[in-house]
Amino acid sequence: MIDTKIIMLGELAANCYIITDKATGESAVIDPGSFTARLNYLLEELSYDKIKYILLTHAHFDHIEGVNQIIKYTNGKAKVAVGREDIPLLSDSMKNLAFPFSMTTLDPIRCDIPLDDNDRIKLGESEITVITTPGHTKGSVCFLCGDSLYTGDTLFKGSAGRTDFPGGSYEQLKKSLKKLAALEGDYKVYPGHDRSTTLQRERESNYYITGEDYDSIY
Repeated sequence: MIDTKIIMLGELAANCYIITDKATGESAVIDPGSFTARLNYLLEELSYDKIKYILLTHAHFDHIEGVNQIIKYTNGKAKVAVGREDIPLLSDSMKNLAFPFSMTTLDPIRCDIPLDDNDRIKLGESEITVITTPGHTKGSVCFLCGDSLYTGDTLFKGSAGRTDFPGGSYEQLKKSLKKLAALEGDYKVYPGHDRSTTLQRERESNYYITGEDYDSIY
């Protein structure tokens, strides 16, 4: 069983998720878009020794800016996992949009675990499945664990990720959302921005998944 804590971070209010295997206390941080006192408090409460992974749904600046601080606080032990095609963005502030959006640069971020479709990551007694979902970026991925689906900027409540950034593809995004919609059963959807939803609700009402066009702000 997984416990999920949510904290909004950064200038674009990206959702960061701290997921913890209840049986062992092992934890992973998904998309730390900044490093704040509140995030530090939550991670200290869990114990930095228990932070095993930093999982990135994609490598845009508003989802990765806090990575190096977490690595530092875990004494370098937390492993960074990102979609294989997004690895170049970790060391390029133009490609990860830090400079175009904020006129700042990010220090390069290492990748310990390149992610491919259907990879499995063990977190205590829980297992996280990687689903590749290119479209918003070439290396966008979603993470499926138990009844939870962490979708980054691929799928939002009532919307989907924009595709007008370098590496984005409208055609790929359409295929990726169909891939998610085809998953068996229902899941709680934890997106990269805005509120949580469910996969079934999005199957029934999301304009893109139902075949209509969409316009996203993210």
